[in-house]
Amino acid sequence: MAVDPERVFKPINIAVLTVSDTRTAENDTSGDILAERVKSAGHRLSARVIVRDDVAALVDKISNWVDDPKVDAIVTTGGTGLTGRDLTPEAFDRVKASYQGRDIPGFGELFRMISYRSIGTSTVQSRACAIVANGTYLFALPGSNGAVKDGWDGILAEQLDSRNRPCNFVELMPRLRET
Repeated sequence: MAVDPERVFKPINIAVLTVSDTRTAENDTSGDILAERVKSAGHRLSARVIVRDDVAALVDKISNWVDDPKVDAIVTTGGTGLTGRDLTPEAFDRVKASYQGRDIPGFGELFRMISYRSIGTSTVQSRACAIVANGTYLFALPGSNGAVKDGWDGILAEQLDSRNRPCNFVELMPRLRET
């Protein structure tokens, strides 16, 4: 990370969403890791919830946050695999269509490159992705602890730091709703 000491750190509001039919507040370790990293980085954890693997429920929760001016970014964990219950990318697609949002294809590509170093070719089973909708960033990470660490430590920690050079997501936030 190329942190420019001349720049001021600007904390943002980040919501964490765990997508799972089985996790609870007591055993949501990937959500715990994300929440801790958000706070340790100096950002504000604006919300944290667990939602079952159901597209309508996911779209509803995500849309509520996208409409909330107090949420700048949403990071999800879980639901990015290949099985019939892995529905996070489909929920992102619906939110993107609703808000005429945009894909951030480099996020998933870079995530899989980083993940390859940890788990080899198994990374091809990940549908990690990202979009921007209504001026809000949405990042979908797999549900494993390792994947959450790879995604946050390898991408989000830098891109959500306003001091990162040569550029970062935070500096684009005031312009995300331009037409």
